[in-house]
Order: sequence, then C-alpha cells, then structure tokens
Amino acid sequence: MSEQENETKQKGFYHKVLTSFKSEEYTQDEVAQKKTDWQQYEEKPQKKSYTNDFPNYFFAGFWIRLFAFIVDLLCIHAITTVVLSAPFAWFSIEQSSEFLSTYSLLALAIYLAYFTLLTKLNRGQTVGKMIFGIRVICLTEKKLTWKTVLIRETALRFVLQLNPLLYLGYVPTIFTRKKQHVADYFADTSVVTINLIQAFNQKANA
Repeated sequence: MSEQENETKQKGFYHKVLTSFKSEEYTQDEVAQKKTDWQQYEEKPQKKSYTNDFPNYFFAGFWIRLFAFIVDLLCIHAITTVVLSAPFAWFSIEQSSEFLSTYSLLALAIYLAYFTLLTKLNRGQTVGKMIFGIRVICLTEKKLTWKTVLIRETALRFVLQLNPLLYLGYVPTIFTRKKQHVADYFADTSVVTINLIQAFNQKANA
C-alpha cells in the first residue's frame, strides 16, 4: 500500500469516527462531555513522584543486604529455638517440617513477626540491618506506614516462603537503579546506606 493510499485510508477512518457522532445524534453538549470523559485515555501516564528521591549511590546493594539477611536468619533461628524447639522437646511434641504442621506454622509466624515488627517499630531496621548500617525506606512516604510494612514484610515474605524459586525475585537488586527487588516494587520501598546519608548531612552542615 502506497503512502498516499495509507493517508487516504486514515482520513477515511477519522471521518468515520467524526460522522458516528452525527449518526448517534449527539448534541454539542454531549460531544463536549464525551471529549472531557475520554481525554484521559489519550494522556500519557504521569511519572511517579518520589518523596524520598535519594541519589542512586545511596541505595544498598545486593551483597550487603544478603549479609544482613543472613544475620537476621540466625537471630530468627535463635528465637525459634528458644520459643518453639525447646518447649516442643520438653513436651515430646513432634517438630514436623511439613508446611501445614503446627511447628512450621508457628515458625513461619515468628519469621514474619520478626521482620514486620522490627521494620515498623525500629524505623526500617532489623538486627541485621542495624549491624550493617542499612535501613528500609519508602520512596513515596516520609515514614514507613503499617500498610507499606505489611505489604513488604508480611504478605510478600509469606509468598516467598511458598516456593524457594521465588527467591529469584531478589536478583533485580543487582541491576535496578534504586536497588529494588520484586517486593520493593510492590511496596514502593528500597534500602539505603545510613553512613552515606550521615556523610551528606555533615557536609551540608559544614
């Protein structure tokens, strides 16, 4: 099809659209109203506005977050041993590793409670994050809200526990500009390095 034929066909399409208003007998007011109602569909989505728009190098990378996570797992293991393993052993209750067993569900509750409560009540820091000087922040909120924490630390960590393959969702942390993994994208969060923020503030106050 030649360029001229294509242009003629396009004009014909536009003409058909415009004349369809006449065939439906829309009034001028109705046409104006439809124009207002439909304008949203031709507008490009607005770029997300970030409240905490840190420079890219402020965000903590994959390895430091991994080491912090390992420390947190050790803490959770210690808590689980004290709270569950010892009492279960004392009362000769079977510690089944099946997902829906009493022991596994209670261990999962401890795991989720650890990340959820510490992240919210300790301003974005678990024990591991405190040791390595990093903190969870929300990109669209000044402070972490319960809604954000419950999405990131409860709901999405629970989903990750369902299948080990889902831990591949952490890989984007290596490549993304704001060092976000899959859960961070859903919660609009990331993790920043505290000493870089402190250094920036000290320089700004000098």
